[in-house]
Amino acid sequence: MFFHIVLERNMQLHPRYFGRNLRDNLVAKLMKDVEGTCSGRHGFVVAVTGIENVGKGLIRDGTGFVTFPVKYQCVVFRPFKGEILEAVVTMMGFFAEAGPVQIFVSNHLIPDDMEFQSGDMPNYTTSDGSVKIQKDSEVRLKIIGTRVDATEIFCIGTIKDDFLGVINDPVAI
Repeated sequence: MFFHIVLERNMQLHPRYFGRNLRDNLVAKLMKDVEGTCSGRHGFVVAVTGIENVGKGLIRDGTGFVTFPVKYQCVVFRPFKGEILEAVVTMMGFFAEAGPVQIFVSNHLIPDDMEFQSGDMPNYTTSDGSVKIQKDSEVRLKIIGTRVDATEIFCIGTIKDDFLGVINDPVAI
C-alpha cells in the first residue's frame, strides 16, 4: 500500500530563482511538481520526505533555464490485488475513494441480499434494512483487480466477503 522509495527527476529552473536560495527554490518546485501525481510504475506520490542529491546543473542553450538532476525520497501509495482498503462512497453504482485512488464496485460484487433503492438519495440496502450504503458511507472493500496506465491506477473492488461492507453509516449517526 504505502512505500518509501527513492526516485530521480530532472528539474528545470528559471534564472530568476538563482541565488542564495537556489536549493530551497529547487526543492519547493520539486514538491509542487511531484506531490499528488501518479506514476503507473510507482503509484501516487503522497509526499517528498527528503532530498538525497542535487547534481550539477546543465544550462539549456538559448533559454537560460538550468536542468538539475535531483534524487529524492518520497512516500508513494500503490494498491495491489487482494489488498483490503477502507474507502468513502462517492457515487452510487458505486465508486469509492481510498486516498487518491478511485475504486469501482460493480452490482455483481455487492452481496446478493442488498438491493438498489433509487430516489433523491440512491442507496443499496439489505433486505432487513439494517445496512445502507449511500454517498459518503465508509466501506471496507477488497481490491480484486487493478489496471495501470502511465499516469493513473484504476481498481475494481468487492464487498461480498463477510468482513467487508459498511464501516460508518452516515444515516445512523
